Amino acid sequence: MAAEQTVLMDGEGIKRALTRIAHEILERNKGVADIVLIGIRSGGALLADGIAQQISVIEGGAVPVGAVDITLYRDDCSGQLPHHPVGKTDIPFSLEAKKVILVDDVLYTGRTIRAAMDALMDFGRPQSIQLAVLIDRGHRELPIRADFVGRNVPTSQKENVQVFFDGLNQPIEVVLEK
Repeated sequence: MAAEQTVLMDGEGIKRALTRIAHEILERNKGVADIVLIGIRSGGALLADGIAQQISVIEGGAVPVGAVDITLYRDDCSGQLPHHPVGKTDIPFSLEAKKVILVDDVLYTGRTIRAAMDALMDFGRPQSIQLAVLIDRGHRELPIRADFVGRNVPTSQKENVQVFFDGLNQPIEVVLEK
């Protein structure tokens, strides 16, 4: 039996959400001073690029963007789970005293975010870490919440939320699979 799919957001809806998140980031941080964006591989890294583009359009200046791979920091990798290949972390700037905006596509249990924060601490001590997610689907196992949310989507634990990207790494839709 095939999974039932519902499109939650199309490409235009995603772009509007990223634009709103960019505005909220700028408002909360009073501009771009000392802000850096770090996306969690892979979907979060692609969304961080999109948010950075929107900030550039709004403010007229570039914001540093990096990407973090959390494979080695995960707490759910045991001998029973398949091996996760290690990806590339690319943070070509200092995090010292920066306002890090950590970006992910879907916030679920909070374990991915915890792993990402652990990884970031190996690169320096930021002034703060704020979290931006495209989708918050609930079901937290850790006391983590997003500062900037594209859309809240209450789900059951049996459902899955996926963000799909095209060949140019542009987000094209968010799908709920039942």
